[in-house]
Amino acid sequence: MLTPERYQIILSLLKEKQVAKIHEFIEATSSSESTIRRDLIHLEKSGHLKRVHGGAALLQGKRLEPSVVEKATRNLSEKQRIAQEAASLIEAGDSIYLDAGTTTLQMVTYVNQPGITVVTNGLNVIDALMDKGIDTYLLGGKVKNTTRALIGRATLESLQTYRFDKCFMGVNGIHPEYGYTTPDPEEALIKMTAISISREAFVVADQTKFGEISFSKIADVSQATIITSGLDSEQQRSFAKQTSIKVV
Repeated sequence: MLTPERYQIILSLLKEKQVAKIHEFIEATSSSESTIRRDLIHLEKSGHLKRVHGGAALLQGKRLEPSVVEKATRNLSEKQRIAQEAASLIEAGDSIYLDAGTTTLQMVTYVNQPGITVVTNGLNVIDALMDKGIDTYLLGGKVKNTTRALIGRATLESLQTYRFDKCFMGVNGIHPEYGYTTPDPEEALIKMTAISISREAFVVADQTKFGEISFSKIADVSQATIITSGLDSEQQRSFAKQTSIKVV
């Protein structure tokens, strides 16, 4: 069987099942395991799928974006571990940018450092910050219903008046070649700007975001430290070539 034919069979199987095991690709193509593994590596690098333990999965839609409610309970224990590690990096007196997101919301639980100031575009994190008495600034702008994030020109102009010691970002995709991505170009611009005006930038994301590619690029992988969970050793080595990565 020619290589392009194998690629087509692999992608067709994923389109049908969303996730498939190595042995299913072997049976469908009558190929060896080593051949299928090489095919999956190639197809992942070209942005057609992402490898998962024991097989591969179809990438999410480039513009597909779950709501805050949908994301809130997904991989909650992993998000809490990531959030605790991220919060431990904040130092007394820091000025922080906290992105809208469910993992950044979990961070607030673990923030106890004195004298910090937080700027955010996330309506979902405001109540938690207020409950802890943290000095907080909320950016203005248009409210995006699905993510409860403030976006748009007013948000960007407001954001550009600040400078931060650290920023903490959620993303929809992390890819070694295509970098950090998210479905919404306006939201991507806010995230990109916050990274550019921060002394240190951190991306907080569980393992499901790796290999995904969304519509709008935020930044290259090298532009932020990654804090994550459940990443296998091969993926960890791959991303460690470009940036610092902490697996909790």
